[in-house]
Amino acid sequence: MEKIKVLFVCMGNICRSPTAEGVFTKIIREQSLEDRFLVDSAGTHAYHVGEAPDLRAQRAARDRDVELQHIRARKVVIGDFTDFDYILAMDGDNYETLLQACPEEAVHKIRYFLEYAPHLPVREVPDPYYGGKYGFERVIDLVEEAATGFLETLKKTGELS
Repeated sequence: MEKIKVLFVCMGNICRSPTAEGVFTKIIREQSLEDRFLVDSAGTHAYHVGEAPDLRAQRAARDRDVELQHIRARKVVIGDFTDFDYILAMDGDNYETLLQACPEEAVHKIRYFLEYAPHLPVREVPDPYYGGKYGFERVIDLVEEAATGFLETLKKTGELS
């Protein structure tokens, strides 16, 4: 059985995308689906390559039983467009950066992550880096909604049966 490969993408891969990776991993583990997925995260910029997620992101995630400390930041590489089935961008800037780098035949893989939470009044996961604790909690709120919606979409479309 082929795994569904999902890549979460933000700018530096230390706040939003590792949070999404951790939350989605937790959700699929709770549903005993982790063997059906390959989940990763990356950044569109190489600012923090090799670093662990921001400590504020780790704390906010840990408060919800999500562990991020094992994740290390990396930059999106051209092979990601071939290797992953879903490339989920956190905001418009990263979405556009991904589109510019992406080969034409893989453009359909790039989506806004919050498309999977259409009931929310926002389309982008805001970058909490320069804010306080509330920003990181808000990110997790949004990510939990989108991660749940993404998994439900895969089930409804039959991709995850």
